[in-house]
Amino acid sequence: DVTREIGTTGYTFSSVRVTAGSAEKVRLHSIRWNQSGSASKDDLANVMVYVDGTAYAATVSADGKYYTASFGSGIVIDKGLQKEISIKGDIISGSARTIAFDLYKNTDLYVTGETYGYGITPASTGSGFATTNPWYDASVVTVSAGSVNAISKSNTVAAQNIAILSSNQPMGGFEVEVKGEAVSVQQMIFNIQATGDEAENITNISLVDGNGSVIAGPVDGASTSTNSPNGTVTFTDTVTFPVGKTVLTLKGQLGSAFATNDTVAASTTPSTQWTSVTGEDTGDTISLSSFSSAITANTMTVKAGALAISVSSQPSARNVIAGAKGFEFARYILDASQSGEDVKLSTFIASTSLITITAANLSNCNLYDGSENVTDDTSVTLAVGNNTFTFNDGGMIVPKGTQKSLSMKCDLSAGATSGIVYWGVADNASTYTAATAVGSGQTVTETWTAALGQAMTAATSGKYTVTNDSSLLYGTAQAGSTGVTLARLRFTAGTQEAVDLKQIALQLGNTASNSPADLVGEKVTIYNGSTAIGTAQFGGANADNATSTQLSPAPRIEAGESVLLTIKGDLTSHSALEGTPGAFLAVTYDGQNNGINGNYGTGADSQVTVNGGTTSDVTTNGVRIFRTVPTIAVTSSGGTLSAGADLYSFTVTNPNNRDVVFKKFTMSVATTGGNTNAFTLYGDGVAFNTSATSTVASETAIEFTAGATSQAKLVPANSTKTYVVRATTAVDTASVSETINLALLADTAYPALDTDMGTVAEVEAATEATSNNIIWSPFSTTTPVATSATESNLDWTNGYGMPGFPANANFPVQTWTRAN
Repeated sequence: DVTREIGTTGYTFSSVRVTAGSAEKVRLHSIRWNQSGSASKDDLANVMVYVDGTAYAATVSADGKYYTASFGSGIVIDKGLQKEISIKGDIISGSARTIAFDLYKNTDLYVTGETYGYGITPASTGSGFATTNPWYDASVVTVSAGSVNAISKSNTVAAQNIAILSSNQPMGGFEVEVKGEAVSVQQMIFNIQATGDEAENITNISLVDGNGSVIAGPVDGASTSTNSPNGTVTFTDTVTFPVGKTVLTLKGQLGSAFATNDTVAASTTPSTQWTSVTGEDTGDTISLSSFSSAITANTMTVKAGALAISVSSQPSARNVIAGAKGFEFARYILDASQSGEDVKLSTFIASTSLITITAANLSNCNLYDGSENVTDDTSVTLAVGNNTFTFNDGGMIVPKGTQKSLSMKCDLSAGATSGIVYWGVADNASTYTAATAVGSGQTVTETWTAALGQAMTAATSGKYTVTNDSSLLYGTAQAGSTGVTLARLRFTAGTQEAVDLKQIALQLGNTASNSPADLVGEKVTIYNGSTAIGTAQFGGANADNATSTQLSPAPRIEAGESVLLTIKGDLTSHSALEGTPGAFLAVTYDGQNNGINGNYGTGADSQVTVNGGTTSDVTTNGVRIFRTVPTIAVTSSGGTLSAGADLYSFTVTNPNNRDVVFKKFTMSVATTGGNTNAFTLYGDGVAFNTSATSTVASETAIEFTAGATSQAKLVPANSTKTYVVRATTAVDTASVSETINLALLADTAYPALDTDMGTVAEVEAATEATSNNIIWSPFSTTTPVATSATESNLDWTNGYGMPGFPANANFPVQTWTRAN
């Protein structure tokens, strides 16, 4: 048996466990509880029956004594297993009444056997069960009156500055938590510990709830002895606390004798200072004996009205473009962090100093609170020295304990292309203005920190330059690919101001080798990072030139910083009937097309049009387009030299739906000691060069030239072929060390051909050192076969830009050694 307060929720009143016997499974159908206590059904709420955590609604009889719960189609309990049935609810009233959920008869638990379906009468055995009625006599819950669960200081009313002669100043906060029922307190006494003046000079003290409503008072403080700063405040108004938590705030008005840095602290001892505490529903007396220690609220510090005004170091000294609109010349800090009350300014004194510029060049000067113009109804004739600005709506209020930042913004005339403007605070500014404490109405003398301000230098409009981003190297691309990166252009703003880039002009930089037809739709897309911001359409009357759409969102180039734009396009397909095999597509910046119809931006400060500072074309490295593009990857790492051993190995991957053919690979070679002098290249075990290479003792490179019909030179579509270099003669058997260094060589320039591609002989004839280390064919216009007949087709090229080579350079040298 227990006692529970009004307001208790989710309480388990009664619980029984049902265990199936070993003969058969049983099924629970329903249960009927008998509430035999003196409480009525109106004293309870949310009564539910639970089985294994599942809630079932309880139907209440007309007399409020029986609560029945049905379990749908029934709950099956396996042989020997158990289920626990509980009844829970909320206690909402019924002080001094009792609650007892019994099972009056053993048939109130409806159970059947699963095997035959017959009803089962439970046994009258087990703890708490009887052969008489009630069959199960439950524990009794006695409903008690409400209680005061907690009284404490409230940090909702934080320690803070408070003002002199201003009403409703917070002097402390307390929190009261009530359970069960509302509680009334007839009298409440609070102690006041003050410094600087007598407690009796704190007047009009009220007790205010969390909604701001006065629930007791106002009354005046009383000193505990003559000329004592300590005292009490007594409220005789009856205060009713609802169930739950209530925040109380003591608010009052400090007398004029209080001074800055005096303090006020409030406390109370409820067990002796709160009297006649009763429950609203029951009328029972509620004891507060457990609250016998003083509860002290946060201490308040007395502060007179104060306001400090200074010039911020931001914005820093910088250029201001002639013609700029709403440029921020200075930022003023209004600091009321040490004030005891809110401070209001009706006017503001800002001082201006000018060098090689006149006040006539400045206009529309106003103070802004964020984006709001707070002096826009003023008409100020600017002059060197102090200028007075009048705030809108009767004044600018700076809340106590806070700072406010105001920006001085002006327009600069287009003709002011040189000179310096300062906005600051003069030494004598405080003699011209007066602030008012909002609550007490007292005059507040501001503290002004004199400063010249930041030097804002007038300059001509911003500019930007364009360069090619060198990180994007020349490369090859497969015809029909989408989203191919064609160029990267770096746009750099001058130091005058940030620039919003609005439009750029592009052109095809190698029209002898490419045309707009190499691009799907004859257009490219411009990206800022991963965001597409515009397109440029080639074709038309001037087919090789294209002006972008308006870039959106326009990239902002901060002063002195850069923005990288990427140009991407979709490539048209190549076949025997269309496309230009080996076309070199270069999209360049058309620097000669400046102005409103080409390259231009907008100055972020001046809002004037800024033409591109780069007036010549900016070339890019471009891409070479082939019908298919294989990649190369080295798979060896050096090792031990032996006769017939696998040495350098690499793979060629052809991820395309068309075969490719290689005519030649070239490797650098260097040897020390020994006599290994001939090599063969194998492709998937088939000899690439059908006869071994010549002696290498005097050579720096060896060429592997494919045999006329060797299948090793063919890399089928969608496959990978592994190539391996092997020593074809025995290594030296003399007692000497032997070392061979090998590296696959790249091509460093495209072959000098009359057309985009050439025959094998024409590629071979290109400059030996740069243009024919690798010879291969994408077979754009003919069927790829491993025969010499195709070598006369104009469909061969070298390996310049082939994917896989590190930055279009040779692969690193690898070493094979044999010890003596």
